[in-house]
Amino acid sequence: MSGGIHRHPDPHRHRRRRGDRLCAAVLAVLMALLSLSAHAAAPGDRWHALERQWFDTVGMAEGLPHSITTALAQDRDGLLWIGTMGGLARYDGYHMQVFEQASATATGLPDTYVRSLLALPDGGLLVGTNAGGLARFDPHTGQFRSYPVGAGGTSNRKIYTLSPDGDRGVWIATDGGLDHLDLRSDRIEAVPTGGKAAPRDFTVYQDRAGDVWLGNNKGLLVRYAGSNDFVRPPHPAGTIDQVLRSEIWAIREDAEGRLWVGSVQMGTVYREADGSWHTVPGFSGTAGEAQQATVRDFLEVAPNRIWIATDGDGIVTYSPGDADTRVIAQDTSLPSSLPGNTVRALLLGQAGNVWAATDLGAAHSSASAEVAFSMLPAADAAHSLSNPNVRSVHVDATGRIWLGMAAGGIDIVDPADATVRHLRLAGRQARRDVQSLTEAPDGSIWVGTQGVARIDPLTLDIKGSILPELDGVPVLSLLRQGPYMLIGTYGGAYRYDTRNGQLVHYGHVASQPDSLASDTVRQIVRVGTSIWYATNNGISIARDPLQTGGFVNLAHRKDDPDSLPQNLVDSIAVDTRGRVWLGTLGGLAMLPHGDAPPWRFRRFGEEDGLVSDKITALLPDDEGNLWVSTSNGISVVDGDSLQIRNLGIRDGRRIVSYIYDAAARAPGDTLLFGGLGGLTVVRPLRYRTDVPQAPLRFTNALANGRPLPLPGDHGTLALSADQRSLRVDFALLDYQAQQETDYSYRMDGFDSDWIDIPKGTLPSAIYTNLPHGHYVLHLRAVPRGLHTRTIESRLDISVAPLWYETLWARLLAVMLVLVLVLLLVHVRTVYLRHRAAQLQAQIDAHIRELMAANRRLDMLASTDELTGVSNRRRFLELAEEVRRDANAMPACIALLDLDRFKLVNDEHGHLAGDTVLRTAAGVICQQLRTGDLIGRYGGEELVLCLPNNGSEQAMAVAERIRTRLRSTLIRHEGRAISVTVSIGVAELRTGESMTAWLSRADAALYESKRHGRNRCTLAG
Repeated sequence: MSGGIHRHPDPHRHRRRRGDRLCAAVLAVLMALLSLSAHAAAPGDRWHALERQWFDTVGMAEGLPHSITTALAQDRDGLLWIGTMGGLARYDGYHMQVFEQASATATGLPDTYVRSLLALPDGGLLVGTNAGGLARFDPHTGQFRSYPVGAGGTSNRKIYTLSPDGDRGVWIATDGGLDHLDLRSDRIEAVPTGGKAAPRDFTVYQDRAGDVWLGNNKGLLVRYAGSNDFVRPPHPAGTIDQVLRSEIWAIREDAEGRLWVGSVQMGTVYREADGSWHTVPGFSGTAGEAQQATVRDFLEVAPNRIWIATDGDGIVTYSPGDADTRVIAQDTSLPSSLPGNTVRALLLGQAGNVWAATDLGAAHSSASAEVAFSMLPAADAAHSLSNPNVRSVHVDATGRIWLGMAAGGIDIVDPADATVRHLRLAGRQARRDVQSLTEAPDGSIWVGTQGVARIDPLTLDIKGSILPELDGVPVLSLLRQGPYMLIGTYGGAYRYDTRNGQLVHYGHVASQPDSLASDTVRQIVRVGTSIWYATNNGISIARDPLQTGGFVNLAHRKDDPDSLPQNLVDSIAVDTRGRVWLGTLGGLAMLPHGDAPPWRFRRFGEEDGLVSDKITALLPDDEGNLWVSTSNGISVVDGDSLQIRNLGIRDGRRIVSYIYDAAARAPGDTLLFGGLGGLTVVRPLRYRTDVPQAPLRFTNALANGRPLPLPGDHGTLALSADQRSLRVDFALLDYQAQQETDYSYRMDGFDSDWIDIPKGTLPSAIYTNLPHGHYVLHLRAVPRGLHTRTIESRLDISVAPLWYETLWARLLAVMLVLVLVLLLVHVRTVYLRHRAAQLQAQIDAHIRELMAANRRLDMLASTDELTGVSNRRRFLELAEEVRRDANAMPACIALLDLDRFKLVNDEHGHLAGDTVLRTAAGVICQQLRTGDLIGRYGGEELVLCLPNNGSEQAMAVAERIRTRLRSTLIRHEGRAISVTVSIGVAELRTGESMTAWLSRADAALYESKRHGRNRCTLAG
C-alpha cells in the first residue's frame, strides 16, 4: 500500500517532568506487552503498521474541472459528486459530467467554487457555494435551482457546511449565521444563535440525541434537544478549553456516540458518550508558537478508527485509547500515495471506499481490510522495501521475513515492530540477485546468490562466500534437512554436511536415466519422507537427503495425458490434505494421492480459470486451499471443490508479475509472494463471502446528443417522436478496478445477443434510428476477482411515434386507400372487360418475354463473364444456404489461388491470363460432383463449397485439383503455359458465421502460400 505513514509528534513532551517520563515509560512497556498479546491473539493485525493505504486518484485527466477538490457526496443512486474550486462534477467511475455556472440562457450553479455538498433522500443534491449561496439539483429535470440570499433565503452567500437534521431538514452554516431548510416546504429560516456566538458559523452537526452542535468563530456551542438557546458545553480547563474556544471547523459523531471536534489551529479533541472530554495524543492544543494544521473533516472508516482530514498534514488516523496517532501523507516516490496533504473533505462510499478531497484531485481507497496488500519501495525506508524486485522469500523461526532482492539486496521485515531493515551483499556477491534463502541448524540465514553467504540473525553481520567451491555459481534453491543443506544450482545439486563441512555434488548423467533429471535444480522440497527436486526436465524423487542417484524421475510424455504437463517445474507444495501440487510452465499439476505411485497427474490451466499457465510459486493455506502465483497474477484453488478464483485489484492485489519460487508462509496463515514490483501479502482468513454488491446503474442518457434526465427506480426513459438516436452510459458503482470489470448490454426486440463492451472503452449502449415502441435495455457487469459474480440491471425505454406512425393516422391512410381503390376499380371495370381478351393475350406474350429476359439477366448477374462459373455474390448466397442448412452433415470451403499469376500476365499478356483462368476453372469443374459449388472469388482466386464433405474428403478433392492443374499445359497462341495452385480448406464449425468460415479458409490458403505454394492446407 502507499501513502506515507509516520508517528505524529507530541508538542508537549518537552514540558514533562522526569517522573512523568518514568510513568510514561512503564505505561509504554505495558502497552507493548498488550500489543504483543493482541498480535498473538490476532496474527493478521501484525501487518497493520506496514500496510500502506493505496489511493487511486480522480483528477483533471479524468475530467474534473479543477484539481482542488473541496467537497464530496454520494447520492441515492450511488453516483459520486465532487465539488471543486472550478465547478461541480458527477462521476460514475468512467464518465465525468461537469456542471457549469448559470448563464442567461441556461440554468446551472450560482458559483463554481463549491464549498459543501449534501445528498438528499429524493436523489437530489444541495450545493453550498463560496459566493453564490445555496442551490438544489433536481434529479428529474437535471437542473439546478438557486435559493435567495437574505429574506426567505440564506443569511449569507458563503455556505460553509450543510448537515441533515434527521427529520427532512437541513442545517446551513454560513458566513453570516445559521439557517435551517425544511425540505418538505422548501423554506429557509434563520436560526438565532445568541450573544455567545459570532455571526460566522463554520460547521453544524446534529447528533443522535437531537443536540445541535455549532462550530463558530468563537468556539464550540450546543443547543440541547428541547432548548432554543446555544450555550457552551461543560468541559475541563486546559488544553480542551483551549481547543473548544478556538475557531471550530469540523464536528462529527462516531458509532459509539463520541463527538469529535476539530479546530482551525488547535487540533482535535473528542467527547465520550458519558460527557467526558479527551485529547488526541500529539494533536490537541499547541506547543509554544507551534500550531496544528486546520481540521477539515472527520470520518469513521471502521469501528473506533477515525480519519482526521487536515489542511497541510494529510490524514491523521486515530483510535480512541491509542498512545499515538498515525499519519497518511503524500509520498512523492509512490504514485499510489495520497495525492496531496491538503484534505478538505472525507466520504465513506456505499461500496466501502474512502474518498478524500485533496488539492490534486479526489483520491479513493478501500476502507475494509483486504485479502492482500503490497509492500513497495518508498521514501519511508524504515517501513518499505529497498527494491521492487523480490527474488526470494524466507520466514525464520522467530517470524521475521527475509526477502532476497535484486542486485544483492536483502530486506528483513519484522511485523512485530513494523520495521524493515536493509542489508547489502559485498565483494563478489555485490549486485547479484539473491535467489534463495534458508535457515541453518545454528539459526543463521544462508543466502543463495553467486555462491552462498551467511548472515548472523542477531548482529546481521554478513559473511560472504562461505563455500569456496560454489564461488561464482548461481544458487537457485536451498533446503535444510537436519544437519544437511541441500543446494540447487544450474550445475546440479550439492549436499553440505554442517557438522564436518563435507560437500557432495551430484547431477544429471546422460547415460544414467536414474540420475537427476536435469542439472538445473530450481527448487528442492521435502514431500512426506522423500526429497523432490524440481528441475528443467521434470521431477526427481529421492528417498532421503543422502541419496545422490537412483532417482525416480517424472517427466512429460506426449502420449500420456496423465503425465507431468510440462517439464520445466518451478515449484512444489503439499496441502493439508496430503495432495502434492506442482507448478510448471504448462499449468498446475496435482497428485491426488500424494507421495505415492502411480504418479497420475491432474492438470489445471487457463481453461479451468487460472490467469496463466506459467506457474511461479505455490502456497497452501490452513483451510486446504492452494494459492498460486503466476507470471501475471495470483489464483486460489478451493480445497473442496477445486474451483479456481483469481485475486484481483478489488482484493488488494496490485502487483501483476511474480517470480518463481519467491514465496513463503508467515505466522497467522499469511502468505507472501515476491514479484516484479514488490511483495504481495495475502491474508486468506480475510477472504469474505459476504462482500456487499455494488449497484449497476444507468448514469447518463443522451437523445440526439442532448442529455436526458434519468427516471427513478422502476421508471421509464421516455423519448419523444423525433428522438431516435440514444446513448445510455452505465457503470458498476463500486469505483474500483474499472479495468477488471467486463460489461455487456442487450435490448429486447432489437439485439439478438449480448453486445460486449471492448476493454478500455467507456461502458455505453448506443442505438441509432430506433423505431417507435417499447423496449427493455438489459445491462450486465462481471467484476473479476475472488468475489466474481454477474450483476444485471434493466431500463424500460419508450419511443413515441411520429404523427404518421400513430394508429389513427395509419387507419385513416388505409381507409383512403380503400376508397381510391374501389373508385378506380369501378371506373375501369367496363374498359377492362372490353379489352380483357386482347390485353390477356398481350400480357401472356409479355410475360413469356419477360421470363426469358429475367432468366438471361439472372444468368448474366450470377455468372462470372470470364470463367463461366458463379460470381462472388451468387456463390456466397448459395454457400450461405449450405451453411445455414448444415446440421449433422459436414461441409467444407476451399479457397484456391493460382500461384504467380502476375508472372503469367507480365510474360504472356492479359489475354493469356484470361485463357489460364478459363482453363483452370474448367479443370476444377471436372473434379466436382453435382451439388458442389464453384465461384470466382476475385482476381486469380476461385472458391469451392463442398456440401456433405468432411475435412478428409475435401482435402482429397483439393489434392486432385492441385495435381490435375499441375499436370495441365495451357496453350495460348502457340505457347504452352503451366500453372500451379495453392489451396486452403476449412470445415464448417457448429454455429460459425460465413465470415469466420471464409477467414479460416483464407488463413489456411496463406499457410499454403507461406510454405512454398502448390500445396493444400487444412485450417485448424
